[in-house]
Parts: sequence; C-alpha cells; structure tokens
Amino acid sequence: MRIEVAEPILHADMDAFYASVEQRDDPALRGRPVIVGGAGSRGVVAAASYEARRFGIHSAMPSVRARRLCPDLVVVPPRFDVYREVSSQVMGVFRSFTPLVEPLSLDEAFLDVRGAVRLFGPPLDIAGRIRARVRDETGLPCSIGVGPSKFIAKLLSGKAKPDGVRLLRADEVAATIRPLPVSDLWGAGPRTVERLTDYGFRTIGQVADADRRTLARIVGEALGGQLHRLANGVDDRSVTPHEPAKSVSAEETFADDIDDPDELDRHLLRLAEKVGRRLRASGHAGRTVHLKVRFASFETVTRSATLAQPTDRTHDLIDVARDLYAGLRLERARVRLLGVGVSNLTEGEAARQLALDVDQRWEDVERVADRVAERFDGVGVSYAALLDVAEDPGWYSGDDVRRLAGEDGREP
Repeated sequence: MRIEVAEPILHADMDAFYASVEQRDDPALRGRPVIVGGAGSRGVVAAASYEARRFGIHSAMPSVRARRLCPDLVVVPPRFDVYREVSSQVMGVFRSFTPLVEPLSLDEAFLDVRGAVRLFGPPLDIAGRIRARVRDETGLPCSIGVGPSKFIAKLLSGKAKPDGVRLLRADEVAATIRPLPVSDLWGAGPRTVERLTDYGFRTIGQVADADRRTLARIVGEALGGQLHRLANGVDDRSVTPHEPAKSVSAEETFADDIDDPDELDRHLLRLAEKVGRRLRASGHAGRTVHLKVRFASFETVTRSATLAQPTDRTHDLIDVARDLYAGLRLERARVRLLGVGVSNLTEGEAARQLALDVDQRWEDVERVADRVAERFDGVGVSYAALLDVAEDPGWYSGDDVRRLAGEDGREP
C-alpha cells in the first residue's frame, strides 16, 4: 500500500559550510568573525561565519571590503580537499535515508523522502533525524526545509537558518508566500528583482496575480513564466539523483592586473589544462569552448566556438581558447580575470569513437599526466611553459565560489 505524503521534499543546507568546517577544526576560531577566501587585494569571500555576517559580510564580496566592515575579521585560506571529504560524509547521511538525493553543491541537496516514511516516520521527523546524524558524524550544523515542492523546501531552509528546520504544509503555501518579497522567488536575482520593482512588483502575491504577458515583457518569456508558476505555488519538478553536468569551467582572478601577452597565454594554458583534466576525470567531452576575459575596468567579454566533434583534450581546448583570445585583438590590455569553459557535453568515450583522425599521441600523453597527478598527490606532469607559473594560494576559481553562491550572488 502506497503512503501519500503531502510534503515529501526536503532541502538540506549546511550552515556557512566552509567557515563552519574551519571553526570546527580550529577551536580558536569559534565565536569569531571568520571568512574563507583569498587574503590578497583581489581575494573574494567564499564563505562567512554567522559572526561575520552580522557585519554585513557575505559570499562573493571582495575580501578587502569585508575587512573594512570588520577590522577583527579572521581570513582563512580555503581547503577544498577537506570540504569535499566532509561533503561526502554529509551526502552519505542523506542517502542512508533515501536514494533520491539531488546534490546542488558541496553543501546542499534536495531529498525526496516519500518512500522513507514507513521506516523513519513523517518528513518532519526525518528532517530531525538527518540533522542529528549530520551533527553526530561531522560536528556541523544543518538547516532543513520541508515542503510540497523544491521551491518551497529551498525557501524554508533559508528561513530556518541557522541550525533549524521549518515545515510548510501544502494547504498553507499560497497564504504564506504571497506577502514575501519577490527576492524570495527562486531565480529572481538582483537584476530581475530591480526590474520587477521598477514595474511595481514587490511581493510574490503581486507576481502571482500578474498577467504572464506582462511578466514576459519585463523579464523574458521563460523566466517570466517560471516566476509566475512559482509565485502561484506551482512547482512539479522532481528530485533527480544523477543530473548530468552541463558545463565544466575554471577561472582565475589575478592578484595584480596582467598585460603581458606571454604571461596571459601561460595562464590560459593552465586553465585549459584544468578544464581538460576535469573533463577526463568525469568521463565527459564537449563541443563548445568558452573564453571569459575581465579587464581592469571590470568590463567583461565572452567568446565561444563550437567544434565539429566533442573533445576532452587539453591540446584542443588551448588551441581554440588561443584563437578566441587572439580574435579580441587586444594590445596590452590590463586583464583582471581569465576563464575557460566547455559546454555541450557528452560521454567522453563516445567522443573518442567519433574522432578517428586525431593525433593519438596527445591523448596518450595527457592520460599519462592524469594518472601521475592522481597517483602522486602534489606531483604532476604538465606543459613546459607552466613550470615557472606558481599557483597563487590567495585565489581560487570562480566555479568554487559558485558552489556556495547562486548566480545572483546570494549566499545560501
């Protein structure tokens, strides 16, 4: 007999994850305002403890500004290997309650627990059990929202922070969310909120009552339709345990602006190497190569090119990235950030079967380098041009920031 569950979706979110791990591992940091991120002039906040957030500090904020807001701030460099290990423990706890777990990042996931109520009780009880297990096994706090849909569960986990749990029953959704600000709608970033506010939409209820054609004119048809459905409490998306990757990318923000073409080319090569290695490690290949360049003025340009066949080869990626960069026709422009990415992904093995006319030697060399890097931690085989390029511990890639912050820059 199937048990009907009105509020089967959980959104579990670790509280200030990176900062909480650092405070757990170093008792001297507990109770103090802490950020995890780069300490240099170009450093960015990856995570802020709740003590730091009281000063208005949040993720994706420049570290320099954070220190101005809080002179006693403690800046800790990120330890992504540790965060990934703890994340694996946390996801293991989630999967011990249900196989329907959809991770969104290292520190948050959706769970569908309708099949777990016979063993563990109603969803609210399951949320309490999960929080207790996470605390016992990792020593870290976790906030959970329980609701009838993904949108409501995610909204509630944010309202439950820090270290809490909130439930909203299906028949209470409409009355509860209507007075909330439009910024609480999933997908409404600062620019979208600004446009909606300019047109007089300040609450979710006002968006729910709006004509969809009006919303389409303001924010676009796709986003307008999504916001209208969510504002009316309609969200039929299911929890997807294994959603395929959509893209792989790496970015670097430099400690000082760079205008030397040779130095920029070496950084471009290193980024292409990172992306290629990540593609091969995940078993993917991609057809579209993206280049991102941000100048000292903060102006950002992007370019892309689509290949005839998917690739996971660093050699191919750097060739395309260099062509895209050359196409910008820059003359010693001061560059603040470089990024390389690949999208239109497919399975790597299928790509190799299609690419019969490529030079196999490049693939052989790159896979040997991958095996060396995997087997001997800290030792790698790389391009000769990169031997004198030391990786600055004060920066980390943009995709690391986005694991914690959404596209709108808000910290989860």
